[in-house]
Amino acid sequence: MKPLKIGIVAESTQLPVRSALEAAARMGAKGVQVDAVGALAPDALGGTGRREFRTLLRSFDLELSALNVPVRRGLDVAEDLQPRLERVRKSMQLAFDLGCRRVVLPCPKLPEDAASPRAQLMRESLLALAGFGDRVGCLVALEIGFDPAQKVKEYLAGFNVGTLKVTFDPANFVLHGHDPLANLMPLEGLVEHVHARDARSAGVSRGMQEVQLGAGDIDWMALTATLQVLEFDGLLAVEREQGDTKFADVANGVKFLRRFALPV
Repeated sequence: MKPLKIGIVAESTQLPVRSALEAAARMGAKGVQVDAVGALAPDALGGTGRREFRTLLRSFDLELSALNVPVRRGLDVAEDLQPRLERVRKSMQLAFDLGCRRVVLPCPKLPEDAASPRAQLMRESLLALAGFGDRVGCLVALEIGFDPAQKVKEYLAGFNVGTLKVTFDPANFVLHGHDPLANLMPLEGLVEHVHARDARSAGVSRGMQEVQLGAGDIDWMALTATLQVLEFDGLLAVEREQGDTKFADVANGVKFLRRFALPV
């Protein structure tokens, strides 16, 4: 088994991209995920800029593991769908040019009725992205958590393509009432990227909430051991979406995960 690679989601540091890369290197991270927005948006980063960004990553000895593509609406929403798909396609081309060949895209809750307009729209959207991914050599790693893993696995099996994979975020599963550990093994062969977030019960009135890594209900020893059994070769990207001490939480998260990085 290989050691697990620990990295960060650059935006969780709340720093400009270059400063975030420098901070990641100081933390001992092996790689980063960045958003394809702003200066790193596909239309903003030309050929020279793409080469310069790859050089910048090498200067910090960092791997770019994935480009995240934030979207306001899902792939199952008709409004502005074609411009949204075009933006994702451009981000996929950018991911290929930057060497990571992987984009992260939020996955809506899977439709219950396969014949519904929403289900058909989502299927058509994913087929369009999968076809483009085949042509340019880039994967779509859908960030899941709304649905149990077995349901996701069965849904993606219906596409018969190799470019639709998943981003596994254990906190997403906890926040939606699923056991993250029980939902990891069924995704064998599908997990391309991992968001390392934690969550715990905040009491009857407040439900579940995100917390800093290691302070939640997730068994990270068992989770990382399972990833190694699955021969996961991607990045565990420490992410913090909530809280007032995100930078410190990310740095401490990298330190926390290092104890589980080596093969058991």
